[in-house]
Amino acid sequence: MSIYRIDSRISLVDLMDLSLKERTGSYIINEEALTIIETSASPSIPHLKKGLSKLNINLEDIQYIILTHIHLDHAGGAGLFLKECPNASIIVHPKGRRHLIDPTRLIAGARAVYGEKFDELFDPIAPIPEERILVMDHGEKLGLSDTCTLTFYHTPGHAEHHLSIFDSASKGMFTGDTCGIQYTIGSKRFYFPSTSPNQFDPEKMKTSIHLYRSLPLDRLYFGHYGVSEEVSFALTEVEKWLDLFLKKSEEQYSSHVTIEENVRTITSALIDLTGRELVQKGIDPKNPIFSLLELDMNVSAMGIVDYFIKQKGDRSS
Repeated sequence: MSIYRIDSRISLVDLMDLSLKERTGSYIINEEALTIIETSASPSIPHLKKGLSKLNINLEDIQYIILTHIHLDHAGGAGLFLKECPNASIIVHPKGRRHLIDPTRLIAGARAVYGEKFDELFDPIAPIPEERILVMDHGEKLGLSDTCTLTFYHTPGHAEHHLSIFDSASKGMFTGDTCGIQYTIGSKRFYFPSTSPNQFDPEKMKTSIHLYRSLPLDRLYFGHYGVSEEVSFALTEVEKWLDLFLKKSEEQYSSHVTIEENVRTITSALIDLTGRELVQKGIDPKNPIFSLLELDMNVSAMGIVDYFIKQKGDRSS
């Protein structure tokens, strides 16, 4: 478990999601109203607690736990963690609220994606009491101190229940998965979209990215993983790769084969596409990042296939 002090206010705790370093993190905003953004899944909660302890933060001091969206790698441990934070409220998109109160459908959806790995990756998922949930509408603000206000934006594309959170003090946006994933390998950074099922919508994702461009952003705080100050470049890269993902997937997709076959074919194509980019930029093909890339491209392929089926009205897959 590692802690990165981004500045005097914000720290990043590595939550060791999937037992991997620098995969998923929790941002700690040390203001009068102490705030945490993301918990990851329940197996990450011990890492979060250890990180908070090293930062000399008591669980009783936490006032807000913000979830960018309710996918389990961002929010699955929220219910478990909240039990130990007596003064905290959970903040979520209005469309995510009911799934935190009753996570039955959330669990079923994740089981469909992750299969037999579900228990190892996500169990347990605890429901959250209704009275401890706050929802934020588009453009709504929350003051954490006299010098810091958070503004919440509804940013669909990756998920309909997605919030992005603008921090006025650092002029940074906590992005969740709206503008993809940042892969950091030494001094090199790569930005690819995250198109996971089952609410992926490329046009909405582009609209959300355009919203980012309209704001005075100096930083992007990625859910996966870490902070970037090359805002314009990162957003341009994600949009570019989003188009490439769709083009390559369209070439591979067939309405005459099963969903599983389409996912396998498109996964292979996306791994080849992104892997060649890394190799061309000097990354050793034996670098562990390629295993992570395979996992991410598989989940992205699932989302793209699901999107194609909905768009084409194709029920034969």
